[in-house]
Amino acid sequence: MRRLTLLLSTFLFSIPLSWADSATAVFAGGCFWCMESDYQDREGVIDVVSGFTGGTLQNPTYSGNHAGHFEAVKITYDPAVVSYQQLLDQFWVSIDPFDDKGQFCDKGFSYRSAIFAGDAAERALAEASKVAVQKRFADAVVYTEIRDASEFWPVEEYHQDYYLKNPLRYKYYRWNCGRDQRLEQIWGQSAPH
Repeated sequence: MRRLTLLLSTFLFSIPLSWADSATAVFAGGCFWCMESDYQDREGVIDVVSGFTGGTLQNPTYSGNHAGHFEAVKITYDPAVVSYQQLLDQFWVSIDPFDDKGQFCDKGFSYRSAIFAGDAAERALAEASKVAVQKRFADAVVYTEIRDASEFWPVEEYHQDYYLKNPLRYKYYRWNCGRDQRLEQIWGQSAPH
C-alpha cells in the first residue's frame, strides 16, 4: 500500500502545473502533421496530439480504418496565456475554408476542415469567427463545418510529432502539397510561415 501511495504521489507531482488549469481545442484542417506543427510552438500551447474525431467508428487507425472521421488535432493550452479565440484565429489562416473536398492536395472526407466545439461558449466563438471569414470573402463559400466535440482518438505514435521525427519528408510533403503556397494566396502575411 505504501508503494502504491508513493507511486501515485510521484506521478501527481510530476504532472506539469500548467496542465492543472489547461483547456483543450479540437480542429480539423487536413493533414494532422501540418496542423500539429502550426500550433506546437505557439506560446501558451502545452501539447498538440494528432488523431481522429467526428465519426462513430471505435478505435480508428491510420493504417487500418478511420472511415467517417476527420484528421484532427487536440490542442491542450493554458487559457491564461492564449485564448480559444486566438487559437481560432490561427486555425482559419492555417486552412483553405473554401475547399469542400479536403485540404490542399489531400482530398476526401477525412481531410475536410472543421471546428469541434466543446461547449456553448466555444460554439458561439466558432460561429462568429466563421461569419467574419464569410464577410471578408463575400464572394466565396466557407465550407468549414462547426460540429459538437466528440471522442478524440489519438493516431498511432508514428504520426505524432511527424514534422520533428521526419523533418525532410515532412517539408517535402508540405511543399509538394501546396499548403503554404495556397495559404499565402488566401491569407497573405497572416498565413503561418
